[in-house]
Amino acid sequence: MTANNKQNSALHSSSGINRRSVILSEVAVQCSIGLHDFERETKQRVLVDLDVSLDPAEEPSSDNVADTLDYDLIREGVIAIATDRHHDLQETLARRILDHIMAMRHVVGVTVTTSKPDVYPDCKSVSYRISAGDTA
Repeated sequence: MTANNKQNSALHSSSGINRRSVILSEVAVQCSIGLHDFERETKQRVLVDLDVSLDPAEEPSSDNVADTLDYDLIREGVIAIATDRHHDLQETLARRILDHIMAMRHVVGVTVTTSKPDVYPDCKSVSYRISAGDTA
């Protein structure tokens, strides 16, 4: 069996697979977020971490992006949601991102973490995490 045949055979077999995920770490977005007046006047850096659980039974049957979840769609959705309006709360932003991703094909669960790294000089970041669906 050639290396390509072994790879394709592995792509076709979901035996033993109990979790598949796409992880995006620290997607950086400049957006309008926060309760205070100064936060409404100046955009802030927000970092978004995503752990997107995909249906293990829908493992790609080929090496074609059309058979799976395109990372670009996830990233572009995060940026669009974060920049389309002002958010008072990280909780609201994270929930909107979560709802958007949960509606995507193949997605069975997601954990979204938003972080504001520039809030306090003595704190690496202030973060909020929310999960839905199968994230185990």
